[in-house]
Amino acid sequence: MDAQADDVVDTALLLEEAASIGNLSRALLNVARNKGAAGVDGRSVEEVVESARTLLPKLRRSLLSGSYQPGAIRRVWIPKPGGGQRGLGIPNVVDRMVQQALLQVLEPVFEPTFHDSSHGFRPQRGAQTAIAAAKGYVQEGFDHVVDIDLSKFFDRVNHQRLLGRLAQRIEDGRVLRLVHRMLKAKVVLPEGTLVSTTEGTPQGGPLSPLLSNVVLNELDWELDRRGLRFVRYADDFMVFVRSERAGHRVMASIQRFIEGRLRLKVNPDKSRVDRPEHLHFLGFTLRRCGDGRIEVHLSQRTKQRIDDRVRELTPRTWGGSLSSCMDRLNRYLRGWYGYFRLCTEQGAREFERIDAHIRRRLRAIIVRHKGRRPRYLFRHPLSRDVPVGPAARTAYGRRGVWFQSSTYGMHRAYGNAWFYNRVLTLMQQWELDHPSSTWVSSRQLDLFGE
Repeated sequence: MDAQADDVVDTALLLEEAASIGNLSRALLNVARNKGAAGVDGRSVEEVVESARTLLPKLRRSLLSGSYQPGAIRRVWIPKPGGGQRGLGIPNVVDRMVQQALLQVLEPVFEPTFHDSSHGFRPQRGAQTAIAAAKGYVQEGFDHVVDIDLSKFFDRVNHQRLLGRLAQRIEDGRVLRLVHRMLKAKVVLPEGTLVSTTEGTPQGGPLSPLLSNVVLNELDWELDRRGLRFVRYADDFMVFVRSERAGHRVMASIQRFIEGRLRLKVNPDKSRVDRPEHLHFLGFTLRRCGDGRIEVHLSQRTKQRIDDRVRELTPRTWGGSLSSCMDRLNRYLRGWYGYFRLCTEQGAREFERIDAHIRRRLRAIIVRHKGRRPRYLFRHPLSRDVPVGPAARTAYGRRGVWFQSSTYGMHRAYGNAWFYNRVLTLMQQWELDHPSSTWVSSRQLDLFGE
């Protein structure tokens, strides 16, 4: 039993709380903030919001009477970074609102029972707390990691085991029946086929992350009972041990528990025991410096992903204005940096390489725009006070746009400082966020080179 399962929470009338007009209104507001696409019924978030005055009382009555039936879920496939596809389920907007309303009353019930080493989809927790905990374990000398990959976790959750875990904390059987109906909602595939659901919790609904934590909370407390140090974020988790031999022993025993008790499947091809610097966790990797400090770096997979995305956002054949290209690049970079600013001093040096790559790609677009004829490209650097020699070498080079973008003439015409107020500079932003850092980029104000 969970260590904190003795906390008493009155859940006998939980459905009344979930179906109250105030709770439903707050749920609709949260769904509207998240926006999102329409479900199978085609109703947009805006349409549902406009009909809220009449919709909410009807929805409340149907929930309390037990007549509410969730609609089918629209399945979409998105590419996974490592190859393959991940299925997302998009419920109708009203169904998302009901799931959100349930989440708002169920989260306070289950949150006290969750383990401290669980960081995903929880209040006041996230990637930052997960990485901090992992750093602490490696710093203590637990520098071998058991990395276990759960194969198609969200598709393989056993409904009866999940409902049994929910029933341990929820007295109101009506809520359990409502969750069961949501789990059983049929799925419409992209080609229009309607399929039944016998297991799994579809990714894409507001309630799914909480249900995944309820399922894996049993694993968390089992690891705790064994005295193991671990960090879990949703279905990504790592166990920290002192030796490779201990790691293989722990992996074998955990796999038996996951497959035998939880009825889930471990992917042996993606599970391994290794050093933290070789593993990808939430986009990061941990490395020990010579002085013993643990630094947070971008993982190799993350570096490849941002390089690919920047390439997509800055095609050399870009036909729009340079400012529109930089605007959409900035939108992506702001979101990306908001997450990956967790990198520590040594790890953040990779930002400088990314910044240089972005600037070169933008210079390549300028060359393409201005250089339809060599003489046009020659005149443009001259108009930006570039000497004749460098301007000529830029314009009349025979090695193509990519080479021209890195010439001294283009660097002189569009130095690093020109980009600072136009494109989010990751390294500059990191230094602003870490004023106490002992390292300051020697090239931050270099106007000519990368």
